[in-house]
Amino acid sequence: MTRYLDPKNDLPFKRIFGEHPDLLKSFLNALLPLEADQRIESLEYLPTEQVPESPARKNSIVDVRCRDGYGRQFIVEMQMFWTTAFPNRMLFNASKAYVRQLDKKEHYYLLHPVYSLAILNDIFDRKTPEFYHHFRIVNWQNTDEAILGLEFVLVELPKFRPEKWVDRRMAVLWLRFLKEVRENSAPGDLKESEEIRQALDMCEEGAFTEAELFAYEKCWDVIYTEKAFLAASRAEGRAEGKAEGRAEGRAEGKAEGKAEGKAEGRAEGEAKGKAESLRSVVLNCQRDGFSPEQIQKITGLDGAKIQEILRSNNEE
Repeated sequence: MTRYLDPKNDLPFKRIFGEHPDLLKSFLNALLPLEADQRIESLEYLPTEQVPESPARKNSIVDVRCRDGYGRQFIVEMQMFWTTAFPNRMLFNASKAYVRQLDKKEHYYLLHPVYSLAILNDIFDRKTPEFYHHFRIVNWQNTDEAILGLEFVLVELPKFRPEKWVDRRMAVLWLRFLKEVRENSAPGDLKESEEIRQALDMCEEGAFTEAELFAYEKCWDVIYTEKAFLAASRAEGRAEGKAEGRAEGRAEGKAEGKAEGKAEGRAEGEAKGKAESLRSVVLNCQRDGFSPEQIQKITGLDGAKIQEILRSNNEE
């Protein structure tokens, strides 16, 4: 059986989209909101050193920057999990690419648009089933009026449903490729597209050296660690909020009672918050196809506890 590397991982993603401009062109034309006469005809790669590295984002985001024949720039990112700082970073990187187009004393009319495309392996908007989000600078009283220059597209991969885009064949195929190709399986019908077939060939384990495969596994280890750290931080925040709420509710009690109530409320809130967070992490990991061993590594829970959480979820 052919074993594939997950294309969302830094190594295969950069090999596919960072080394093969024809595949990147197909990907961008499929997913960006470009009119027929705006389609990308050719691309050249640009360096990505403008994106600042930090421990919180290392190996969790992959970046590709390029420019087409019209001078438009495109930034492509694969975000493995959502943080509230991510939109600000997207705006920062796109704005920096926009202003760096001009040298001193050059005219503003020489500026070309910058498009930022982020594929998110997470959900950030739970208020709507929509998975495709297009942002640009518009007049809020008349959204047909826009200031051109910066456009942003965010795609929530877990919410993607092929039936929602029956009229966008290549967009569906590319998103299915990113969502459905796993280490031990790849839908056969994806190979009906020449571009997707080429991308699948690049994901085959045999196409990578031992050193590259080690880097591939190391990347996942870092991502799992970051996810666990983020989940723990969120649990702490929820626990603190509950503790503060309980403290306020006991404001009319005696000083001794207030102290006891704070301690009791904080302990209870921390326990519940951590339990809720770990339960959420377990269920999200199962939904994303992680093995029981990987879930144990991420959460630190034993196998019996993980099975208990999964059983209780099925019973609800």
